[in-house]
Amino acid sequence: MIGPNAPKLGRVKMKILIISDYAYPSGGAEVMILRLRDELCRRGHDARIFSTALAGEEDGNFADYTCHGTETRLRTLLQTANPFAVHSLSKVLKSFQPDIVHVRMFLTQLSPLILPLLRDVPSIYHLAWYRAICPTGTKTLPNGQECRQKWGRVCLSEGCHPLHDWLALMTQMKMMSSWIGAFDQIVANSNAVQARFAKEGFETSVIHNGIPVSKISGTFPKEPSVFFAGRLVTGKGCHILIEAFANVLRVVPNAQLVIAGDGAARLDLATLVQDLGLKDRVTFLGKITQKEISDQIQRAWVQVVPSLWQEPFGITAIEAMMHARPVIASNAGGLKEIVEPEQTGYLFEPGDIDALSKHLIDLLTDAQKAVALGKSARSRAVDNFSLDSFTDQFIDLYTELTSSDC
Repeated sequence: MIGPNAPKLGRVKMKILIISDYAYPSGGAEVMILRLRDELCRRGHDARIFSTALAGEEDGNFADYTCHGTETRLRTLLQTANPFAVHSLSKVLKSFQPDIVHVRMFLTQLSPLILPLLRDVPSIYHLAWYRAICPTGTKTLPNGQECRQKWGRVCLSEGCHPLHDWLALMTQMKMMSSWIGAFDQIVANSNAVQARFAKEGFETSVIHNGIPVSKISGTFPKEPSVFFAGRLVTGKGCHILIEAFANVLRVVPNAQLVIAGDGAARLDLATLVQDLGLKDRVTFLGKITQKEISDQIQRAWVQVVPSLWQEPFGITAIEAMMHARPVIASNAGGLKEIVEPEQTGYLFEPGDIDALSKHLIDLLTDAQKAVALGKSARSRAVDNFSLDSFTDQFIDLYTELTSSDC
């Protein structure tokens, strides 16, 4: 078979074990490991996922091997030391005998206890966020400011964690620091993450995330519409978007804002919409499938990623770009490596409602500009953020590590 869907030739077929706390599409990192596993298998490799047995309410669990995990109050203890993960992973390593182990996330469920098991097999730690250097995973203080200190007493004094959690998490971080040498390579998902880890003394390489090259609709929607997809938590900045949208309606009264996702801030966001008199112009979809997200992107003129924290990457941005839609995003973290101002969308300083309003009005009053930026966004996404390229880079890394004396 010849074409974009043809298996890659000239590769040694490998057995790859992918490890992650979760194996259902609860967030961008989980979506990525599921897509990577499936793409590796499509190319003829034997790729399998080891995860907890936790599952989404509608999604199920897509792991090949599972162990015990919990979302109860015992989670802090389990993510510090999960004996179930050690027992199950030990058996999987003996039975499957992978050529390479690719660890995506392990500090919110599986715990550092699994690391000594990886010393005798080539392994990669693929960073999804800042969890290895910050117990909250965000490097952001409760007041919204970026944390520039190393984990430790500051996590307690700044109010990031209560005392009972802090004690367990400090034990976890010390264990992780002691055993992280089990990894042969650490890979960041953006230059921003690489730079932040460098400040903590970690040497990493960078492989940007990638998504499938999707088909795009041949028609552009008539009514101006804005789309947001993500967890509804304060750090994602959806409240900033809602306030900016209120300004937009004074100029573009027929505009619509569609919000997909769920989270702790949903009630507060709904209240904000009510207070601003936007109920008829803002729609909350709740959590929707990846297919439904794609459909919603194609119904919008622009996607907004208004994160307040240093977003490690921003997979929702490249999803919109792949669908030929411009993106307006915070000038923070990995997002500024994705969006090219004036070429594929706009960047604005996190929390700047006026700047976001201006950029939205600029696009929602000029369909031709939105279409032109969307076409450029599509080209950039295909050239730089495809699943094919993402997978190629990891296969090259797997090959390098398995053929060396690591």
